[in-house]
Amino acid sequence: MTRVLYPGTFDPITKGHIDVIDRSSRLFDEVIVTVAVNSAKQTLFADNERIVLIEGALAEALPERENVRVEKIEGLLVEFARRVQAHGVVRGLRTLGDFEYEMQMALMNRRLHEGLNTIFMPPDERYLHLSSSIIREVARYNADISDLVPDCVARALREKF
Repeated sequence: MTRVLYPGTFDPITKGHIDVIDRSSRLFDEVIVTVAVNSAKQTLFADNERIVLIEGALAEALPERENVRVEKIEGLLVEFARRVQAHGVVRGLRTLGDFEYEMQMALMNRRLHEGLNTIFMPPDERYLHLSSSIIREVARYNADISDLVPDCVARALREKF
């Protein structure tokens, strides 16, 4: 069984993330969406809220996908990968800046866990401009984001703001 991790903060999850999860779930036997808990990072949604939103978004967008699950992780991704016997890490790439950062992370992860490979996957071109931070900023001003995030996320953002 080929198991991969798709790590992120997902604050909040977007349709770009869902696209990468969907395509990953078609390529690999199991995809674990890992919600990073980073005490140094200020998030709009609490850890448990982000997990509920991701699970809701997956149920909305990919109800037939039984090979995707969500888990919260603390600490190093490579340690979690060892524990669950993951073969790889999927990372979405939107821009050249993403590539530079993600390459550094991939090389460090490989140094810490030699058997852990990183797979770079761009989202559908409709979502290349999306980031969670842009979504939060646009939602803060009550702009229409319904075509950029799952319905449950759009509702949660309206409630927050």
